[in-house]
Amino acid sequence: MSTIEDPAEDGLEVTPPKTWATGLPAVTHAMQYSLGQTSVRRTALTLLNINQTKGFDCPGCAWPEPAPGERAKNEYCENGAKHINDEATSRRVTADFFREHSVPELADKSDYWLNQQGRLTEPMVKRPGADHYEPIGWDEALGLLAEELRGLDSPDEALFYTSGRLNNEAAFLLQLLARAYGTNNLPDCSNMCHESSGSALQETLGIGKGSVSLDDIHHCDLVFVVGQNPGTNHPRMLSALEETKLNGGRVVAVNPLPEAGLIRFKHPQKARGIIGHGTPIADRFLQIRPGGDLALFQALNLLLLEAEDARPGEVLDHGFIAAHTTGFDDFVAAARKASWDDILDATGLTREEIEAVAELVLRSERVIVCWAMGLTQHKHAVPTIREVVNFLLLRGNIGRPGAGVCPVRGHSNVQGDRTMGIWERMPQEFLDALEREFAFTPPAAHGLDSVDAIRAMRDGDAKVFLGVAGNFVRATPDSEVTERAMRRCRLTAHISTKLNRSHTVCGDTALILPTLGRSDRDIQKGGEQFVTVEDSMSEVHASRGRLHPASPHLLSEVAIISRLARRTLGNRPAIPWEKFEADYDTIRDRISRVVPGFEDFNARVARPGGFRLPNPVNEGVFPTPSGRAVFTRNDFEMPHVPAGHLLLQTLRSHDQWNTVPYAMNDRYRGIHNARRVVLVNPADLEALGLADRSEVDLVSVWRDGAERRAESFRVVAYPTTPGSAAAYYPETNVLVPLDSVADISNTPTSKGVVVRLEAVRQDAVRREAAHT
Repeated sequence: MSTIEDPAEDGLEVTPPKTWATGLPAVTHAMQYSLGQTSVRRTALTLLNINQTKGFDCPGCAWPEPAPGERAKNEYCENGAKHINDEATSRRVTADFFREHSVPELADKSDYWLNQQGRLTEPMVKRPGADHYEPIGWDEALGLLAEELRGLDSPDEALFYTSGRLNNEAAFLLQLLARAYGTNNLPDCSNMCHESSGSALQETLGIGKGSVSLDDIHHCDLVFVVGQNPGTNHPRMLSALEETKLNGGRVVAVNPLPEAGLIRFKHPQKARGIIGHGTPIADRFLQIRPGGDLALFQALNLLLLEAEDARPGEVLDHGFIAAHTTGFDDFVAAARKASWDDILDATGLTREEIEAVAELVLRSERVIVCWAMGLTQHKHAVPTIREVVNFLLLRGNIGRPGAGVCPVRGHSNVQGDRTMGIWERMPQEFLDALEREFAFTPPAAHGLDSVDAIRAMRDGDAKVFLGVAGNFVRATPDSEVTERAMRRCRLTAHISTKLNRSHTVCGDTALILPTLGRSDRDIQKGGEQFVTVEDSMSEVHASRGRLHPASPHLLSEVAIISRLARRTLGNRPAIPWEKFEADYDTIRDRISRVVPGFEDFNARVARPGGFRLPNPVNEGVFPTPSGRAVFTRNDFEMPHVPAGHLLLQTLRSHDQWNTVPYAMNDRYRGIHNARRVVLVNPADLEALGLADRSEVDLVSVWRDGAERRAESFRVVAYPTTPGSAAAYYPETNVLVPLDSVADISNTPTSKGVVVRLEAVRQDAVRREAAHT
């Protein structure tokens, strides 16, 4: 019998939000969680090896490590320590567990409870009509999956989903399997987070990645941190921003909520972070309305143009603009039409606040803009990021030291997966290189992204779903629609380390295929193996597991994919899957001949710290059709919220990694013992006639007229931007309509959900009716 209890939601405690992040409390919480999961010895092994040159890469965020000689002995953050020891847990999920708990029973458990059960230990199958998973051997499990794949009417009826936890070698093999099988249906988690970044950057700069390095951050004059919360989602970024400040740089934070880490940072490995007051981070905090960032950068661009009018030749970098850009005149004509009434309405800021930031820009030679999902998950996300590029191009802040674009990825190898070909729309040059290397013709038709994959399952057009890592049903929008769609599949299979909600939302047949974790040693016929990852700044390096695996029945992701490929494809085309499984060097040899920038891969990644992929933008080369960076015209847009409604953004709590809560707390925001809370400005509560801590249902408003309801949330008065609200995902993903997506990128609009708050009547009649 499990001793882990599913925590109740009735113990809400609220304390004032923190005004600083990290320090000794972060160390204490990290150690408490780690030692609660595993032994002192195992904790020491993980923490001494995480993010070290001969150790393993943190499976959490994708923030880069310093150069090999500059790393601390404890090169991790609070959340990284929690995440790696959550993976290294001594708890185990065995066949006895699945005999004890039915699938319907597991479906009623919380995300927290499911994760806390521990590591999966052997393959399991739920057969048609059954309510329980039962053990199955690897040969039978992979044979069952291969038989279903071979039996489909079209390869496009299969979906191969990937989370950013996957390593480069396994990602390359997965896309190779899918394309040799005959489909480009390779949805991934990037579709739901930074797809808008890739779309905007590809159009304007010719490459869908950031252009800056860690050293650029350190030596920048001005860093914008827009729509992101480093203190929770990538805490090691605070160390980089502290270095910026100590070198004389400045930081502007743009966010609807004040975030503790951007107010003050107490470095836990420095005396000033332990006994001192720490380092103030944000010199300016713009508390913007959600979705107002496009208007903000349009305002800054207008102010730069007006400054140039006042001081001709002193503000804009005309040499750079003439030599390296196109579309400048059209951009200027559009930019000058910006309306200050619109700007102030969209941003919720004063003109004085925006002008003060513009003055900082004018005093700064090197500017970087960092952003995350606060920008990417809006309907007008792509135009917003294009406007950020316009802002940087005006003063030549692209492609030179200390300046550039910096989309910050929140998942370990999500950028590397895309580099390896995990994308439903890989360019023809990549497909041609695959054909030359492996002697088959990959399909040319674009495949399905994550949103379209849900639609295909819902409509019966996709029948087999293979998820490699991740928790698809909890990471995606419109939860009820997604779960109904998954249950329509003939077979669902998940390659996983731990139990999650996706294992309880089953097709007619369902498989759980347990795999090694990032921290586990990987021994194959060719000896001990390592894998590689790519961080947010295009650094590629090795990762070597150090722990004894959780079970002798686990296979690596490379082994699972290779064996499935052999069972599904046979020897057509002639791809050496068995050699790939035995020796990962052979995979990297093939990658070196297919993926640009990976030439001599094995030799280069053997160097301590690995190597950085080339970025043509930093060489003054823009791989756009014109060969130049592109200024764009972006029409003014902002979310429109009816009277009596709020604009909701979904977000993580501090004690959370992606869809997995590690505790029921969000201590930086002062929320304890509860997750079903909604943060609302006190003035909005008064206008809506709601009392602090009252119980409400959240109901999203969308043009299809369907009611999407998240029940029983506690209202907490909080200094959010007026007119907005915030609540934790995945509990609120149910409110995000499947068809509410960003233009161009098709990313769900999880930061711009129009909701109304319905007070819950406490009488028994309503309770009974709701239950029925």
